[in-house]
Amino acid sequence: MDGTTQIETGKHAALVARYGEAAVPPAGPWNAIIAHLLSHRSIRGYKPDPLPEGTLETLIAAAQSAATSSNLQTWSVVVVDDPAKRAVLAEVAGGQKHILQCPLFLVFLADTSRNERLGIAAGHPLEGLPFLETFLVAAIDAAMAAQNAVVAAEALGLGTVYIGALRNDVVRVAETLGLPPGAVGVFGLCVGYAAQEAEIKPRLAQGAIVHREVYDAANEPAHRAAYDELLGAYSKRNEMSADTWTQRVISRNGTVKSLRGRDLLKSALNRLGFPLR
Repeated sequence: MDGTTQIETGKHAALVARYGEAAVPPAGPWNAIIAHLLSHRSIRGYKPDPLPEGTLETLIAAAQSAATSSNLQTWSVVVVDDPAKRAVLAEVAGGQKHILQCPLFLVFLADTSRNERLGIAAGHPLEGLPFLETFLVAAIDAAMAAQNAVVAAEALGLGTVYIGALRNDVVRVAETLGLPPGAVGVFGLCVGYAAQEAEIKPRLAQGAIVHREVYDAANEPAHRAAYDELLGAYSKRNEMSADTWTQRVISRNGTVKSLRGRDLLKSALNRLGFPLR
C-alpha cells in the first residue's frame, strides 16, 4: 500500500468513526493535525501515573496561544491538587470520580477581576466590565484557551474530559478556590493517562449543522432519526444507557430540575461580581 492510499484509508476511517458509515462527508484536504483533531474522545478513567515534568507549563503555553478577544485575556486557571478541595469539586459535579483520580485537574475561569484591578491601578475604572458582553467574552476566552490545552494534551498522548458540572454550584466552587469578585469557574478539565481506550463518540451529520446562505431545517428530522440510531448503537456497545440523542436532549433540558442547580446561574453570577447588565 503506497503513502497516498494509506492516507486515504486513514481519512475514511477517521470520518466513519466520527459520523458513521452512512454520513461520511466528501473527503477533502487532510494531514496529521486534522486526523489528530478527529480522534478526540472524552476519558473518564485515569491511571495514577504522574505527568512528565513541565507538562502543565506546556499546556498553559498552548492555552495562552489561543485567540483572545481584543487581547484582553479575560481568563485564568486554577490548578487543584489538594484532595480535600478536589473532593468538594467532585461533590459539586455530582460525584464524578475522575476529578479525584486524574493527576492534573484544572479549573478554567472567566476572569474580569485582573482587568478590573488594572483599571483601578491606572486610575481609570472600567465602565464596560459590568455588562453581559464582557462576561460572554471572558467565558469564550476560557473555552478557546482550554480547547487549545486539550489538543496539546492529546498530542502528548494524554486523555482529557471537561467538567461542565462545576456550574452546578459556582458559588461553592468560588469559595473553595478563593476566587475574587469577577472570577467564576466555568468548567473543569481532567488530564492524565487513560486507564483504558475509549471509543470515538459519533456526531450529528454535517448536513444537520451546516447551512448555506440561510438557515434551513427542512432535512433535520431525517438527520435526527439517523443520528438517534447511530448514537443508540454506540451507547449499547459502551454499556451506557441505550438512549437516543432525542432522549438525551430531553433528559438534559426537558425539566428545570435536570439543570441541577444551573437554573440559578444568573443570580449566582451576580453574587460573584458579574452584574450582567
